[in-house]
Amino acid sequence: MDFDIKDIKLAAQGGLRIEWALQSMPVLKSIQKRFSKEKPLQGYRLAACLHVTTETAGLVRTLKAGGAEVALCASNPLSTQDDVAAALVHQDRIPVFAIKGEDSETYYRHIYSALAAKPQMTMDDGADLVSTIHSEKRDLLKGIIGGTEETTTGVIRLRSMADSRVLAYPIIAVNDANTKHLFDNRYGTGQSTIDGIIRATNRLLAGSVFVICGYGWCGRGVALRATGHGANVVIVEVDPLKALEAVMDGYRVMPIAEAAAIGDFFVTLTGDIKVIRKEHFAAMKSGAIVANSGHFNVELDLKGLAQISRKRRLIREYVEEFTLDSGKKINVLGEGRLINLAAAEGHPSSVMDMSFANQALCSEYLVREAKNLKKTVYTVPEEIDREIAKLKLAAMGIKIDTLTAEQKKYLASWEMGT
Repeated sequence: MDFDIKDIKLAAQGGLRIEWALQSMPVLKSIQKRFSKEKPLQGYRLAACLHVTTETAGLVRTLKAGGAEVALCASNPLSTQDDVAAALVHQDRIPVFAIKGEDSETYYRHIYSALAAKPQMTMDDGADLVSTIHSEKRDLLKGIIGGTEETTTGVIRLRSMADSRVLAYPIIAVNDANTKHLFDNRYGTGQSTIDGIIRATNRLLAGSVFVICGYGWCGRGVALRATGHGANVVIVEVDPLKALEAVMDGYRVMPIAEAAAIGDFFVTLTGDIKVIRKEHFAAMKSGAIVANSGHFNVELDLKGLAQISRKRRLIREYVEEFTLDSGKKINVLGEGRLINLAAAEGHPSSVMDMSFANQALCSEYLVREAKNLKKTVYTVPEEIDREIAKLKLAAMGIKIDTLTAEQKKYLASWEMGT
């Protein structure tokens, strides 16, 4: 079995951490139990480009239990947990190609290694597998029945491909499931982003001005948690509806050009490029802390920052200090990559339980329905979304009401009014 990881000797440690995470993933465990009996993915090869974390290990084990042959590579150079990678290789015999801190050349070599398995399905977090196949490995397309996409940034890229009529196989946007983005993006990103910033800096948030670029579900989650820590939150938005919502939620809203001068902490979560640019870095207070929690580090114009800097040094693990020509010091966390995975451990396992349940069930759905799907991006079928919500509530010991026959009739009628 081919693999490329940091150290196989970390396997025992990684196995224990996976075990700990799975204690909070009852929905995925129930799916794994069924998959072990039914083998719905038997005979299918699957390439997965995901953050190699304890929670991802639970998903990969579930896919393998369902009969799939899985090859795994990292979807971000800094997100790999090396002990988890070792455990998957040593304990589960799953080929993993991921090393925390790998350079760009190694990152793409690992993607090619995962694709060497000639997958029939892809599972992406950021669409790097899909884009690589379409641009460099088109010979693989004839064998692929479909794929899934985990995150907002990837869905944006894939919808662009579909709109341009270049997408060559159907993709299910797992990110769009209510049981994914309403919980993973909001509560998962909210907690893990703050966790990463605090671990990297050990700075107090209370009383600070905390600038958040982007008020989607991820931005909402970070704003909620930063407020809980006592920070004064400022929202930067380009969408008038989201900006209005932020105002109604009690936050100050202003352009980044204005926020740059008053912020102590900055976090980008937009999925777009150069959200914080050279002129914004120049306007910041000395000592400002800048992080990104969007999928790619392109949200920060780090080249522009380097151009106006006379010195840079790693002053603390995950904290790079840039000394500007003006003498100001700007601190960038985690190389501008996902701070919640660069400096922390990513989303809590209990919220990834639902996200990865979507991934597993959508893979099963593709095996069953791919022949009926067009070459475009689909939302998660409602029945899968609702089933996961039911399973999660049951695992939490929470019961809900059901409609009576009379109530169902009323909701389905137009004759009955006041």
